[in-house]
Amino acid sequence: MLKKSILSVIISFGLSFLGNTQILSNSTSSEKIIDEIVAQVGDLPILLSDLESQKLQLRGEGMDVNDQTNCSILEELLYQNLLLNQSKIDSIEMSDAQVNAEMENRLRTLEQQIGSREKLEQFYGKTYTQIKEEFREIIRDRLLSQEMERQIITDVEVSPKDVRTFFNSIPEDSLPYINEKIAIQQIVIYPKITQSSRNDVIEKLNGWRADFEAGNRSFSAVATIHSEDQGSAKEGGKIEATRGMMVKPFEAAAFALEVGQISDVVETQYGYHIIELLSRKGDDYTVRHILLTPEVGRQELRDAATLMDECYAKLKKYEITWDQAVIAYSEDDDTKQNQGNLSNPYTGDQYWDVSNINQIDPQIFGLVNGLETGEISSPGLYTDMKTRKDGVRVVRIKNRTEPHTANLKDDYNFIKKAAENSKKEEKITEWVNSKVGKTYVRFDENYSSCNFRYSWN
Repeated sequence: MLKKSILSVIISFGLSFLGNTQILSNSTSSEKIIDEIVAQVGDLPILLSDLESQKLQLRGEGMDVNDQTNCSILEELLYQNLLLNQSKIDSIEMSDAQVNAEMENRLRTLEQQIGSREKLEQFYGKTYTQIKEEFREIIRDRLLSQEMERQIITDVEVSPKDVRTFFNSIPEDSLPYINEKIAIQQIVIYPKITQSSRNDVIEKLNGWRADFEAGNRSFSAVATIHSEDQGSAKEGGKIEATRGMMVKPFEAAAFALEVGQISDVVETQYGYHIIELLSRKGDDYTVRHILLTPEVGRQELRDAATLMDECYAKLKKYEITWDQAVIAYSEDDDTKQNQGNLSNPYTGDQYWDVSNINQIDPQIFGLVNGLETGEISSPGLYTDMKTRKDGVRVVRIKNRTEPHTANLKDDYNFIKKAAENSKKEEKITEWVNSKVGKTYVRFDENYSSCNFRYSWN
């Protein structure tokens, strides 16, 4: 594999296949595939339908599928089966709680992609419970493979010398072009919620709870109309979950209930809930819930804006440093202890590519567009995407990089990541080639002309 491609896209060579591969194979849909075993690793077969479903998925994403694609898909399946086979030899275990949590996360993602749970069930021709049961072991196998891979590369490290050697080995005309990037900081102030507003929400939820228990109202109907959890409201407040998925106060209340029982009002970081337990089996449970958040009055919002204006004025007059202002004023738990540094949700680092910042967070784009390094935006209204809380914030451009060809001075962390991945790839290659000689591996002659990355023969 060319170092250019490693550096350009920071190849993960399978490290993230659980994040990028859909759980549910398209071969379970109405398109039938005549099956046969085309390869095998140990006692783990690879079916023709496994390859075809992957190709269907790629075509659905608009990608060209050719002979080399076929070979690449087969090799990825061989690799995953080799990891799984070795995980069983090494007696690696994966708890039911881990499997169930991963299952729920994946299914929720699929629900969002396909539109609703009903559409998901319709597409696969199965109930939600049947889908979970059918694919639970698939998830377990993939988690085992992931853990096996993690163990193989866990001790891989690169020194500054390794990074320089890696960078110097790349031809100059193969170095990637780095777009302009910015590092962003923020200070957020949320309006104070009055006890009167809290009491109003609690009183409303308690009134509904009394009506439900008296049989005067339908929990599902009220949840559909009034719950502020947009995701579950359209399902009548219904949530299917596994222990560990929900925030602790919510989950503790759910597991304290008997089937058919409705909880007292529960407070979480998202607001106030009442919860009805529909069913529970082991760590899996199904509930309905209604979420309400206390209203923020105009005066409370004005108070928050006034406090932010005070902070902003001090910053502009240099009466207080940025770091001091973060500590004194910011109420954002995710950034308050980190100088207000705002992480890019897609890359995990503190730099945002200006070419796609608007697609990642339009709120940010509107504030930082036109700001220079060190400049602070005027106060503006803000909605936290995670908690849905409204507030007021200012943002600051901590640093801005010019568009340039990758170099060690400006892009050391980026190049280090690429060097680490290159070294991990070497480690994986060494491991695969050592295991192939000790493991039963076969594949059809139709694939004998494939230009594989590993020495499967």
